[in-house]
Amino acid sequence: MTGWFSSQWPIVLRYGPVTLRPLALRDEPAWNRLRERNRLWTGPWDSTRPIESVEPPITYAGMVRDFNRRARRGGMLPWAIAYHETPEPRGELAGQLTISGIAHGSASWAQVGYWVDEKWAGRGIVPLALALGGDYCFHTLRLHRLEVAVRPENLKSLRVVEKLGFRYEGRRPSYMHVDGDWRDHEMFALHREEVPEGLLARLRL
Repeated sequence: MTGWFSSQWPIVLRYGPVTLRPLALRDEPAWNRLRERNRLWTGPWDSTRPIESVEPPITYAGMVRDFNRRARRGGMLPWAIAYHETPEPRGELAGQLTISGIAHGSASWAQVGYWVDEKWAGRGIVPLALALGGDYCFHTLRLHRLEVAVRPENLKSLRVVEKLGFRYEGRRPSYMHVDGDWRDHEMFALHREEVPEGLLARLRL
């Protein structure tokens, strides 16, 4: 597993057909095609900016540069999910797994978000990607807690946290701006001591 013993970005992790790697500027054409093709699939779950937001619109290149800058500072792990069904050495871009809000010290936590191309749905790609990223956070970064916020209507995403045994902690009203409005989210979490065997081992079982 490349990057397993390093906490310095860029970090690449691989298990079976799934690789977590940094998004690259050269991924822009594939990323744009994937996002356009999945507009109806991911749109209801995509984060948006409220009308009062003062932040300027962000381009793909701006997003990649910002993510990499924040990752080098240790604040996030913005991974592309690559799937290796094809012989393409880098794998086909299949989605994203972003671990953000990384805090050490007395908090020692982070939040996780993810999405996958509809054509690869049902193959266990996201649970495997989340297990990979989660084990890295628990075993290498030594974080204590991972959180996942899921819209109550997003049954497929709820299935991901269920597969990995994330603990339900309740609903947070108007938690995040998604699909054009402030939306309620169901909160799930895991603490490192709850998965001493690791998430990959749990998923295999």
